[in-house]
Amino acid sequence: MPEVSIDLNMVRVTNEGFVKKAEACAPKLHEIVVKPASIVDIVKTQNVYPEVVLRDSIEHLSGYHLSKGDKLCLDFGDHQVGYVTLKLASVGSPQDAPAFFRLKFGEIAKEMTEDSKDYDGWISRGWIQEEFLHVDVLPAELKLPRRYAFRYMEIEAIDTSLKWQLVVEDVTCVSVSSVSMDQVKPFESDDEMIRALDRVSLRTLMNCMQSVFEDGPKRDRRLWLGDLRLQALANYATFRNFDLVKRCLYLFAAQTREDGLVSACLFTEPQFIVDDTFLLDYSMFFGAALLDYYKASGDMKTLQDLSECAYRQMELAKAQFDEKDLLQSGEGFWAFIDWTEGLDKQAAMQGVYIYCAKKVLEIAQILGNKEKEAELSSEAAAKTEAARKYLLDPASGLFVSGEEKQINYASQVWMVLAGVVNPAEGGRILEKVAALKPEKGMVSPYMNHHYVEALLLCGKKEAAMDYMKYYWGGMIRHGADTFWELYNPENPAESPYGSSIVNSYCHAWSCTPTYLLREYFSEK
Repeated sequence: MPEVSIDLNMVRVTNEGFVKKAEACAPKLHEIVVKPASIVDIVKTQNVYPEVVLRDSIEHLSGYHLSKGDKLCLDFGDHQVGYVTLKLASVGSPQDAPAFFRLKFGEIAKEMTEDSKDYDGWISRGWIQEEFLHVDVLPAELKLPRRYAFRYMEIEAIDTSLKWQLVVEDVTCVSVSSVSMDQVKPFESDDEMIRALDRVSLRTLMNCMQSVFEDGPKRDRRLWLGDLRLQALANYATFRNFDLVKRCLYLFAAQTREDGLVSACLFTEPQFIVDDTFLLDYSMFFGAALLDYYKASGDMKTLQDLSECAYRQMELAKAQFDEKDLLQSGEGFWAFIDWTEGLDKQAAMQGVYIYCAKKVLEIAQILGNKEKEAELSSEAAAKTEAARKYLLDPASGLFVSGEEKQINYASQVWMVLAGVVNPAEGGRILEKVAALKPEKGMVSPYMNHHYVEALLLCGKKEAAMDYMKYYWGGMIRHGADTFWELYNPENPAESPYGSSIVNSYCHAWSCTPTYLLREYFSEK
């Protein structure tokens, strides 16, 4: 469990004008009524992921009469985010006791084989999508108030009575999103895996695009800045919903810590408020996300409005460097980079700073702010020189991180993305670290995205495509309809939370193959 700092007395500074601009961009959600495609059985195997076996046609649903202990699993055919309604009835003698049943929802089949009673992780078990319900009088139409993210729904009759049985006559889901799949032309390829990478990416992105860009519609169902940056890139290449990105940028700038630091995430319900979680890399990415938005949309007014917030993030980050121009690691959960246990983040964060300084420098150039341009140019140059002087190990030819001089993927990737090394040098560094296979690898699609983009910046298109097919393709081979929060091919059941039952299997930061394909592999 990461060490989380909670400041109950945190002073939040709110810009009401920015809040109004964000609210003016709030979307009207598209709604589609979806019915289950089939009745299935999910069978455990010796492998991590179970087998899904067709049991019956959905047309026969009302023919199943459920007594105590009976179960039905419905397959909706694809990942849904929405609101479920059940039409229930009884057969046999008059209903002499309430219907008592459990509903369980799973984004992937594996969730349906896991028992919530076994959960002992460090985040709330409230994220487990499971309901225990009583219905006193049948027939009844039961509209569930909560929004679910799922493909599979299991109905288990906990008890009826000896005299009657429960019947599920119909089930529907009103699926919601701020965009529609018919707005995007699929990526064209003769390779089925490439088409699948695009299709699953688009489904992931669409289902995370709600009233804001959510990190995951199952969990955490809120807006995170690191996720937003990658979602927005994918959105520009596909759905092109600029207002949703604009809304999110204004929300982050609308409420900051007293010193101007942007929070890592925020809530919009029951009312807008930023969280008291601060991650230095996410705060710096505000400027990068703002520049990306301007380049895609041409919205000069938003760039002008939010540029001061972008400048402020770099000013606050600048204070974290020592006299050698090396970034000093913070306490506890101070930066994200990746979920890799024991990852030293110092060198990677040096790279993030240089990367973001160059992005915010470009904002200053566009707006004609000569003072900021000079300041950020000097900063990027000084931090680059320090990285090469103190962090590039001459013996291994790789960047090292922290007092233990840890070699990890993240350090190499972020130095390449930041331009600390040229593409030829970067290519050699990426080859070396892949051959070395350091203990501290990569476990999140977020970090793996940056690895692939580093390969592409070094001209290694074939290696990048092979890696996308290996990594994201691995999730597809395990039955993914949407891409996951975390996937470690070496340990498919891994979870940063103590149990994979609370993992998110439709997660924003994993949607980027659709962007990478269109940005680097399409014929423009």
